[in-house]
Amino acid sequence: MSELVTLSKDGDVAVVTVNNPPVNAMSPGVPEGILAHVQTATADPAIKAIVLIGGGKTFIAGADIKEFGKITSGKRTRDIGLAPGFMTIENCPKPVVCAIHGTAFGAGLEIAQACHYRVAAPNALVGQPEVKLGLIPGAAGTQRLPRLAGVVHAAEMCAMGNPVSAKQAHEWGIIDQLIDGDLLKGAVAFARAQGASGKPPRKTREIGDRFGDPAANAPALAELRKQAAKQFRGMQSPQRAIDAVEAAAKLPFDEGCKKEGEIFLECLFSNESKGMIHTFFGERTVAKIPDLPKDVKPLEVKSAAIVGAGTMGGGITMTYVNAGIPVVLKEVDQPALDRGLETIKRNYGVSVQRGKMTQAQVDQKLAMIKPTLNYSDIKDADIVVEAVFENMELKKKVFGEIDKVAKPGAVLASNTSTLNIDEIAGATSRPQMVVGNHFFSPANVMKLLEIVRGKQSKQEVLATSMALAKRLGKVGVLVGNCWGFVGNRMFGPYMREAAFLVEEGAKVQDVDAVLYEWGMAMGPLAVGDLAGLDVGYKVRKEAEHHIPKGLRPHLADNRLVEAGRHGQKTGAGWYRYEKGGRAPIPDPEAERIIAAAVKEGNIKQHPISKEEIIERTIYGLVNEGANILDEGHALRSVDIDIVYVYGYGFPAFRGGPMFYAETIGLKKVYDRVCQFEKEHGAWWKPSPLLKRLAEAGQTFADFDRQKWGAAD
Repeated sequence: MSELVTLSKDGDVAVVTVNNPPVNAMSPGVPEGILAHVQTATADPAIKAIVLIGGGKTFIAGADIKEFGKITSGKRTRDIGLAPGFMTIENCPKPVVCAIHGTAFGAGLEIAQACHYRVAAPNALVGQPEVKLGLIPGAAGTQRLPRLAGVVHAAEMCAMGNPVSAKQAHEWGIIDQLIDGDLLKGAVAFARAQGASGKPPRKTREIGDRFGDPAANAPALAELRKQAAKQFRGMQSPQRAIDAVEAAAKLPFDEGCKKEGEIFLECLFSNESKGMIHTFFGERTVAKIPDLPKDVKPLEVKSAAIVGAGTMGGGITMTYVNAGIPVVLKEVDQPALDRGLETIKRNYGVSVQRGKMTQAQVDQKLAMIKPTLNYSDIKDADIVVEAVFENMELKKKVFGEIDKVAKPGAVLASNTSTLNIDEIAGATSRPQMVVGNHFFSPANVMKLLEIVRGKQSKQEVLATSMALAKRLGKVGVLVGNCWGFVGNRMFGPYMREAAFLVEEGAKVQDVDAVLYEWGMAMGPLAVGDLAGLDVGYKVRKEAEHHIPKGLRPHLADNRLVEAGRHGQKTGAGWYRYEKGGRAPIPDPEAERIIAAAVKEGNIKQHPISKEEIIERTIYGLVNEGANILDEGHALRSVDIDIVYVYGYGFPAFRGGPMFYAETIGLKKVYDRVCQFEKEHGAWWKPSPLLKRLAEAGQTFADFDRQKWGAAD
């Protein structure tokens, strides 16, 4: 019998224990082991009841997600699921009690529902989070859960995917009893009592009095659909989850299960689910650096220094102290230092107001920050992070000062978002210790950390940055040293095309609305206003001598900046903003400036469809991403995808720009890029890699495999 699952006895109660660390996933061998042991206990006349429990820190935290990929790739037949085995457990003539601690998520909660009774530790969590992979529960979870918790609660759990506390689950009827103290001891006692009662075990599928009144459910479900549509813009699986739960109250159990199975497969084979599963595994893939030997050990980081207490420096400081790493925060003068500290205190105050932290916890964090005006105070830091204004001369000057005082083994990191890390490193006597650590704003919130490899960056420095990203709660992605690295370099074409579309006749709010509805966190023009239109303006002015002559110039966005419209901070940009407000308001004055720019450039306007807005902006990302991949500045296409999902609000259900292009077909994308080059000029020169792959009928994933071999 598989060691993944064991069988033991406590008198007349059999105990089936799952031992599949770290989270007891329902991997191959686990459901088979559970079923076999339940059948063994059933056949043993000395056994009166059965307890199912998880070993280690948790019950079963879900299915093995790799199995879904095997089904969609044809490596595993689609009709072999978990539901038949769960039905066998439910049909057991002896009481089966599920004992939950840690988490019972996904298939873990589904097998718990198939058991006759459920007990739990008070701090346990239960949930059906499949929607976060673009799926619905597929082992009768949408059919049994409403029989326990009612249609509305079950629909909410399946459509929103959020965990529910054991206390709440007990109130809703999912959990039969909460057990303080020794969970196994309490579960065995509960099971023994059920076995001695002489009553037949209660089958969840036969419970029919908890669905709730259909008339009362209807408005709640309608509101839930609205909420799911808002939170999961562009996704279908939340709505389909509600469909499946509603079927439970309308159809006999077996027919409801059949309906669930049809919807599950529909979701599983959708691009939505494939994109979210790609993102799920992508987050893990980017942590693996193919050309960084596994025996390279990261340096120890017990303390940090942040140079610059502005918006980024303050956010980075909070990120470090939140991870338990004390910080020396350096500024040039007392007023700047005071402003930075005040902002940090204000941000923590918001966390207290929202109940996310106590004032005592905030005081503890603030005590870990040592403010200073002197470089000498950073001498003991294990890592020094520069977070000053994005100007090469200033950064080189700061690194020269850091180099004078930082201890020999310290990592020297720059938060630059675009500048040459090798040139910055050249201002020090130890370029091998210099690396880019590009945080995204707000740094204490955004999950992405671009780690920029310099020409001389030591392997230990790279390993330290990757390990530190995880410790800081970030997703670290190693990128190459080119202008803008991966994220900002690709963002240029995206923002350019959004502006050009407006010049060609699209309304500002229409461009933003189309991309927001498509799934982006914000529309590109609203993003420009948030970041500051003057930032892009300065970048374009500095890069003018690098740009080939004859390319279409930026007119509308330049003229907005020259008119003093820098975005939210000045109350006007592409939109107008009320004083102190952030809600974008369409502005006739902006339209007047745009119209003048169109006339100045003699730009021909035309009707612009939603499809053109999506293709011009998203294919702009893809084409530049292909150049970055071809040049080796991204290790793999999935690294680009993760940068965009976690750093730029690209919808996870579309998998990132490179994965999305593969769902469209690289040949189709390439053909449109070629058409755009004919219509709009050299900005749209096709990426050589995109051309090669499209003509060969290959994908970016094929390119990655040819470069690095099969993923492990």
